[in-house]
Amino acid sequence: MEQVSERLQRLEESATIVMAQKSRELKARGLNVIDLSLGEPDFLTPAHICAAAKRAIDEGYHHYPPVAGYPDLRAAISEKFQHENGLDYAPEQIVVSTGAKQSLANIMLSILNEGDEVIVPAPYWVSYSAQIKMAGANLRPVSAGIESDFKISPEQLRATITAKSRIFLFSSPCNPTGSVYSPSELEALASVLREYPRILIVSDEIYEHINFSGRHHSIGSLPGLDNRVITVNGVSKGYAMTGWRLGYMGAPLWVAKACTKMQGQFTSGANSIAQRAALEALTGDLKPTHKMREAFRKRRDLMIEKLSIIEGMQVNVPQGAFYLFPDVHAFLGKSYKASRWPQSMNWHSSSLKRRWYPQ
Repeated sequence: MEQVSERLQRLEESATIVMAQKSRELKARGLNVIDLSLGEPDFLTPAHICAAAKRAIDEGYHHYPPVAGYPDLRAAISEKFQHENGLDYAPEQIVVSTGAKQSLANIMLSILNEGDEVIVPAPYWVSYSAQIKMAGANLRPVSAGIESDFKISPEQLRATITAKSRIFLFSSPCNPTGSVYSPSELEALASVLREYPRILIVSDEIYEHINFSGRHHSIGSLPGLDNRVITVNGVSKGYAMTGWRLGYMGAPLWVAKACTKMQGQFTSGANSIAQRAALEALTGDLKPTHKMREAFRKRRDLMIEKLSIIEGMQVNVPQGAFYLFPDVHAFLGKSYKASRWPQSMNWHSSSLKRRWYPQ
């Protein structure tokens, strides 16, 4: 009787969540563990955002919210897209979800059919592949190495497109490399995608505010991509609100309606108090966000300095997010006092490479 679905059997557990659980178990045993698993700021949510959540409790936001989000929050997101990103999404084209992860899952489940292909630059966030598989589609990775700052070229993109290509999915700033596509690099990719109007573009911009290169640029602001770009964002990273679980997307109206329908059968509307806090985050003071970004920049520079001392280690300079993705090819097949490590912690570098960096 203990038989799970074939769909679930095809899925792997989230690698980051498995690592986080292992870290918690080791800490519970009294071991001094540095947890490098979950992509989570170690800052507290800014006080003015917490105050807004407390007000929402006192003001009676205790009931089911609309599936797609409160109207005033959707209007604020629409205005944010317009003024900060040059994106023209009306409030009815906004869907608020329980984290950007759910926004992405809604998109995959609402759009993809069996056998469709999703083109994804690699390295990529581990949940992309699982969500694509869950939707019955196939992932088509496009690998980029440290020599290109982990960014794909338009020639690589063009060579990967087939008659089954349905979505081009990417993140900038990128998880897990921290790479940021410049305006000219985005335009180069857009020049290819304009030739294939059937392909939708999903731009994951959750790390927008952790950007060291200057102003953030959205591919949806480029001409000739009308009604084809879905922009996913949220408050987790830029406002240190990971536990609040609040993400959102702007999309062509038919996609927004489809995702609202899908979400209505899973979670319904996102947490009411988190929505009121997100409204304050998007319309309030950004100084705490800027302070956090500068702290991440200093940490990045320190890590690059220290890792660069190691002979054979190749490290680029990520322009966003809070990740480093060093090239460790020089160490593959080698070991250093491996017998000292418990078997459960002896993670071979080639297995990590296969998981995040397919050839």
